[in-house]
Amino acid sequence: MKEINKQVLKDAAKRLLFDMSEEEYDTLLKEFDVITKQMDLIGQIEGIDDHEPMTFPFDCETAYLREDIPAKPLSKEDALKNAKNKTAGQIKLPKVVG
Repeated sequence: MKEINKQVLKDAAKRLLFDMSEEEYDTLLKEFDVITKQMDLIGQIEGIDDHEPMTFPFDCETAYLREDIPAKPLSKEDALKNAKNKTAGQIKLPKVVG
């Protein structure tokens, strides 16, 4: 496993387009240290590799999802009738990427 140090955290933050103060990087580094030690402890449990990893401890049914039934799509006019800003048959949105 790659060692987690302040430079790795700064590189990750840069890739995710955010920055933190030096104190926040120090706090995050300490938290990763605790997590790494906990993972090492878990890895020392005898027979741990004999068990399948668990993602959630209980069986969960997703009964709230409806069946996906194809239907007639909205016409362009109906889809655009409540749009505040329209340009050339499309919804005009503010720029979100610099």
